Amino acid sequence: MVARQFIISHNDSIFDVDYDTDDGLEDFKKQLFYLTSIPPHLQKITGEDDDRVVSDDSDLTGISNKLKLIKINEEEKEVKVQELAVSRQSEEFGRKIRPYISRVQMYEDPVRQEAARKTVPREEKNPVPSLRNKQNKNHINSINRNKILNSQSLSKGKDRKKKRVKMVARKFIISHNDSIFDVDYDTDDGLEVLKIQLISLTSIPPHLQQITGEDDDRVVSDDSDLTGISNKLKLIKINEEEKEVKVQELIAAVVGRQNEEESIRDILGGDDVSDDSDVVHVSNELKELTVADLMKSDEELAHMLQAEEEALMLQEFAVSEQSEEFGRQIRPYISQVQMYEDPVRQEAARKTVPREELEEKALVSLAKEGNFKPSKTEQDHAFLLQLLFWFKQSFRCFSFLFCFYVGFALKINKILLNKYLVLFMYTAYMCQWLANCFTLYCRAFGYESRLILDFTDHVWTECFSELLGRWMHLDPCAPVFDRPLRYEKGWKKKLNYVIAIAKDGVYDVTKRYTRKWVEVLSRRNITTEPDLLATLHSMTRECRRSFTTQILSVLEERDKIESEELERSLCSTNDSSVSLPGRQSGNKEWRIARSEIGFHDNCSLSHTSCPIRVCVDEHVTKTYNAFSPLLSSCVDQSLPKSRIIEILKIFKGILVELGNSSYKTRRTSINPFILHLLPYFEELINALSLKSEIDTDGKVDICLAADPVTTCLGLPVVLDALDDLINVLNNFDNISKVSLSWPLIKLNRIHSGSVLASGEELPFGIATSAFDGLRTSKWEEPDGARGCWIVYKLSDNQMHKLVAYDIMSANDAPERDPMDWVVEGSHDGGSSWRILDKQTSQMFKDRFQRKSFKINSDSVPCNAFRFQFLAARDVQSNSRLQLGSIDLYASSN
Repeated sequence: MVARQFIISHNDSIFDVDYDTDDGLEDFKKQLFYLTSIPPHLQKITGEDDDRVVSDDSDLTGISNKLKLIKINEEEKEVKVQELAVSRQSEEFGRKIRPYISRVQMYEDPVRQEAARKTVPREEKNPVPSLRNKQNKNHINSINRNKILNSQSLSKGKDRKKKRVKMVARKFIISHNDSIFDVDYDTDDGLEVLKIQLISLTSIPPHLQQITGEDDDRVVSDDSDLTGISNKLKLIKINEEEKEVKVQELIAAVVGRQNEEESIRDILGGDDVSDDSDVVHVSNELKELTVADLMKSDEELAHMLQAEEEALMLQEFAVSEQSEEFGRQIRPYISQVQMYEDPVRQEAARKTVPREELEEKALVSLAKEGNFKPSKTEQDHAFLLQLLFWFKQSFRCFSFLFCFYVGFALKINKILLNKYLVLFMYTAYMCQWLANCFTLYCRAFGYESRLILDFTDHVWTECFSELLGRWMHLDPCAPVFDRPLRYEKGWKKKLNYVIAIAKDGVYDVTKRYTRKWVEVLSRRNITTEPDLLATLHSMTRECRRSFTTQILSVLEERDKIESEELERSLCSTNDSSVSLPGRQSGNKEWRIARSEIGFHDNCSLSHTSCPIRVCVDEHVTKTYNAFSPLLSSCVDQSLPKSRIIEILKIFKGILVELGNSSYKTRRTSINPFILHLLPYFEELINALSLKSEIDTDGKVDICLAADPVTTCLGLPVVLDALDDLINVLNNFDNISKVSLSWPLIKLNRIHSGSVLASGEELPFGIATSAFDGLRTSKWEEPDGARGCWIVYKLSDNQMHKLVAYDIMSANDAPERDPMDWVVEGSHDGGSSWRILDKQTSQMFKDRFQRKSFKINSDSVPCNAFRFQFLAARDVQSNSRLQLGSIDLYASSN
């Protein structure tokens, strides 16, 4: 080992970097990455004096100790490579022909021929598409992808053979932008060959070429059009993205209108809506769309496959000559991921996690969905999500752990480690740090995990979910889970390579994160697809060389399943209605410069990405009811207000002690001096599934009486309710029997209904958070500042007369508070609505402030209630609306 110290200049900064020949250039670039945030594949290292480029380990041996670091501009490099490729026509000719040779040879494969024959309806006459097959279309398309590709190629060959006539030669003069091309055309070749000729001249893929006459703008769509057209033509590049956006917006508008009506029918149980003609109109439009979509599905799939073939052909001569660069970029991450398996690092990670707290939160999250007896698989899935949320919120607290991890990896001394610690504290929110550290945490808790490297500049994690039976996307920067289209649809990223790196192999998972595969292919110019596949297979074999046959068999089966899933995902439309915001990390100017700001969806009652959710909130009603006997007992004994507040604070202290103990064995001892107060809280204790008992020493304890999850669910509700009650009591001069009414006593709270909203923020701002009785949660509508709604339907066809309601402000952002709203009731499942209350210019002065409103109009029994929020407090600089809670109170009869 030989040690050297290099002085490296980059922009206006200078770095001292220790280099050991035992480490090599890759580790050296890795150190520079931590110092400058420039990924290794974009680093260009040269001598400061002679501009000699450092390209391998040997170059570092004979070079001076003063170096320069330059960040390579990938886009400029790509343009130069493509220009160079176009100029080498003689070399390209052979490269363009070779893919066709292998393709033609594939036609002789009996298996492909049989697969092609099976896709042809030989005996079918005038087939009528069936609407019920629509749901299986994506699955069939993805499974038959290769079959259709081969049958398409066979069909074209047969058609050309049948149509072969005497060859006629013509010369076309084709103008494109400021260029003019002379192109020879043979009628024996056809339009497809003409378009392929134009690829080499203009680099425009055939599916984006529009050829028209120069004089009459007549569009050339098939071979026959070329026969009767003049020899002067124009070539125009189609803007596919704008066209696709318009079509998607049109379909989303029509589908959204029906989805809104159907969703409200489902939640309200109504068989009709207020305007039947609109529903019939929407239904007819949808049927026409569905039929047309199905009829075109095979044709569209064939076009997609053809476009994919053409993109692959372009890739053959557009890729960089340094294909081995791809492997050099990936290999450092393989050794990094393998370090996650170190038991020392895993144990260090586990020690920083409040495991029992996250287990409790996982069980509570499942209980809020009505699942009080979850399986082990469901618990593991819920724990993983809580680990993600905790990691994002608590990351600064354990930065020392990751610095230890980095220091160990780079073999640096304690002094240098302290430097990295300072550096890390200032870069704690870089996606590289977050994803690396979070993936280590996932492995520490036994989850099959892998690091996801996006070559455009982002890094995140994937974990295999046994509950979902597939790999799940998790981004600790947001935190967001299971939203793979977040980057392409939300951030508007131009993806190229998305590579998964795990202890058992390296995988190309780009197809999971895109619905524009042909566009992505046009940007994959580091290496060809066959070379990429070979490189990944080689790396995977290296990772698995010590695995047993049994493990290899399991992994191969999982690889096969994932491959099929990735193919299906390209045809999937399941994410079309999911709200995917633009990038949130980084300042706004930086995000705009990168075109990753995204777009705000317009708020509309015709569109909702919020599903119907069931409120599990009976414990909230029991808690509110339990305060009535407590206050009645205090009034009967003529206790002054100060004494009542003192008693409430004592009980709150007992509950806080219980909350700090293990959720599995909650127990706390009662001070003998306050035992006489215990009867006051008997109903509250019962509502929390607690009990009082005497231990062996004669002390009175409060402990669990039933399922600990029930207590976990109710305990924070009681603590928040105690705070609210103390605040209300402080506004009273004296407490008497006259005072024992609403809003001091909150009886007959409506509970266990279903909720639908115009929108919601995942994962912390879902619609049911408006009815869970907690200050720590809220309902947030991302586009609700200028109008949104939330509907609450009673369960089991109950009918209640609404007499009052509360609205509480959320924890932050006063500009998002509701200011104007209308409350409506429906007695017929939502077919008709009646205004019950209207409020304007309401201002919440404090956070967690609760405002109470009585229904003054003659209310009738209803089975559904709707809040139409017309405006938030600030609609100029803010697009969101949020609130802490809504409580609905029914009449006693």
